[in-house]
Amino acid sequence: MSTELRSGLPLLSKLSTAVLYTAGAGLVAMTTIVAWQVFCRYILNDSPSWTEPGAVILMSWFIFLGAAVGVRENNHMGFDVLLYLLPPTGKKWLRMISDIVIFSFGLGMMWYGGNLVGLTFATTLPALGISGAWDYVPLIGGGFLIALFSIERIAIRALGAPIDEALDEMAPTEIAVELENITDIRRDAANFVRADARSHGKKD
Repeated sequence: MSTELRSGLPLLSKLSTAVLYTAGAGLVAMTTIVAWQVFCRYILNDSPSWTEPGAVILMSWFIFLGAAVGVRENNHMGFDVLLYLLPPTGKKWLRMISDIVIFSFGLGMMWYGGNLVGLTFATTLPALGISGAWDYVPLIGGGFLIALFSIERIAIRALGAPIDEALDEMAPTEIAVELENITDIRRDAANFVRADARSHGKKD
């Protein structure tokens, strides 16, 4: 199965996909802005003042949006050695505790992000001409999505959906890339063995 949990709500699945594409668009936009800044600075010798703060705000958005999608699709790195030693019931409760902590973290992001927005609302970013609160709005948006996606997982687990069985079938995040590229890895290993055999044959 894919890394996305199939037992989730279809509406939130669509939301997660939309958020992922939005984060990707933000990354492309930031890259374009930075490239334009470099071009203007070193070719035109006239760097626009809005490019750096604009790129930073976009970076904040796609980082927090991407983090929220990672929560829903269980793609974050984790120290999950204990999960391999526990029975299924123990895994369920450990994952429930983890989701509750993530939910609390999302609420914390919303709370402190809201406080920062309130403190900076009356200020202005000179280069952009917008409120300084926009520096911290991504914190609220990302926190809301993280809380939403984590409470979804808590709810469907509490309702008895086989979410933990799905998670057990998934490869650990740290080796997922290697598994996706297993064909290339096997080919490279075979080529190495053949080259090593030829070199030993020549020596003999």
